[in-house]
Amino acid sequence: MVKNYLIKEKENELIYDSAFIFHNPSAMRLIDHPLRINILETLAKKPMYPAELAKKLKLHEQKVYYHIKQLLNSGILELVEKKEIRGTVAKKYRPKEMNFVISLSQNWKNIDKLIHEEKDKEIKEFLNPFIKNHKLNCNIVVGSPDPHGPQKARARDGHYAIDLALFLGYYSSISKKFSVVLDVDIATKKKNNLILVGGPITNLIVSKVNDMLPIKFSDKKPYGIISEKTGKHYTDEACGFIARIPNPYNPENKILVLAGIRYLGTKAAVLALTRHHKLITQRFSNQKTFAIAVQGFDLDGDGRIDSVELLE
Repeated sequence: MVKNYLIKEKENELIYDSAFIFHNPSAMRLIDHPLRINILETLAKKPMYPAELAKKLKLHEQKVYYHIKQLLNSGILELVEKKEIRGTVAKKYRPKEMNFVISLSQNWKNIDKLIHEEKDKEIKEFLNPFIKNHKLNCNIVVGSPDPHGPQKARARDGHYAIDLALFLGYYSSISKKFSVVLDVDIATKKKNNLILVGGPITNLIVSKVNDMLPIKFSDKKPYGIISEKTGKHYTDEACGFIARIPNPYNPENKILVLAGIRYLGTKAAVLALTRHHKLITQRFSNQKTFAIAVQGFDLDGDGRIDSVELLE
């Protein structure tokens, strides 16, 4: 059975409910009646037999039967239960829907278009071309959890890509191909759009593009990140950054990096994009290269980062 839905905007969010569609305007007369509206509202709260309904509304049974028959014949009511009472069959009814719409349009559109048109335009610009035509258009690269790279490191921040993926899924549909790949399983000179999660010790692809980033990791003691723009050197393990650059192996594509000095910094970068993206997009104006440093904080004292601050 085909279901119809009514969608409306409330407080910048799309909300919906099921609906009954009249394709003939004159059919609206079926519910353009105060008693029938009362019947529908009463039955919506609790399905009833006509005799129960008549008693509830303090009306003659024949009058209630008449209106129920009209609503039933139009498809507005549905039968939910039968019961034999003193040799007769009593029938219990309820409304199929409580929203009624007149439809004259022949130009129905895919709901994805409406949903994506209503969402934040600034973040969609920031996520382009990683999301294109409402579809994920990139690989998400996380560090391998096994020992790898020059320091035989195990990635401890790959699971943050789950929250990142949930966030991206809000703006896109899933692609046919698997989107997430380990750094050890992807070619260094991958020409796709890439989203890289984690620092250069645990994500080897980040180490390959580090020197091209506006905020980069430095071997300068103590270990940390340096901003090309301000020259500041950040060393707190909860510091990280979000950087967006052209893919050096194919400048038509882009690379987005979310990384930190340690896994806490990577978490801060993911939190900044997924929970506080307006702070990021306010500073982004479609620059060729873009980067912003962040630091995570534990505001509720439970030992876990739950808030972020922009450092520059």
